[in-house]
Amino acid sequence: MSKLQQWMIEVRPWDDPAGVEMRRQQRDELDARYGTDDHEPGMPPSAGDVNLFLVAVDRDTGEAIGCGALRRLDAAAAEIKRMYVVPRMRGSGVATGLLRALESAAVERGWRTVRLETGTEQPDARRFYLREGYREIPAFGSYVGSVLSVCYEREL
Repeated sequence: MSKLQQWMIEVRPWDDPAGVEMRRQQRDELDARYGTDDHEPGMPPSAGDVNLFLVAVDRDTGEAIGCGALRRLDAAAAEIKRMYVVPRMRGSGVATGLLRALESAAVERGWRTVRLETGTEQPDARRFYLREGYREIPAFGSYVGSVLSVCYEREL
C-alpha cells in the first residue's frame, strides 16, 4: 500500500497571494540565473489571459510549494506558463503532478497541443520537459528571434 501523497493541487485565482509570492520567487531565481531582469521575451501572463492557475499545497502545513498556469493559444493549443516548484520540493514529484494536471485540464478544454518556452540558462527545466515527453520545437509566437528561448511541445 502506498503512502498518501503529501501535497495536493488546487485551482486558484491568478492573483492568489501564494501564487503571487511563488511567481516573485521564480522571477528572482531567473534574474539571478540570467544576470538581468530582461529575460522574458513574450507577453507576461495576466489575470486577463490565464485560463487556469494551479497551486500545489503541502497537505500538512498548507504551504504553497508549486504552481503552473495555462494560457490559450488558439482553438487547439495552450501554453504552459509559470511552472515553478520551491527549491526544497524539487525532485519530489510536484512538478510532474502539476504538469499532468495542466495537461488534463488542456484536454478537458479541447486543447490537444501544449507548448511552452523556457530559457537557455535553465538546463534543469529543459531536461525535465524532455523527460516528460515534450519535444523541442522552433520558437513560436513572441519567442521567435529570442536568443534566450527554447520552446517545447507535446501532443496530448
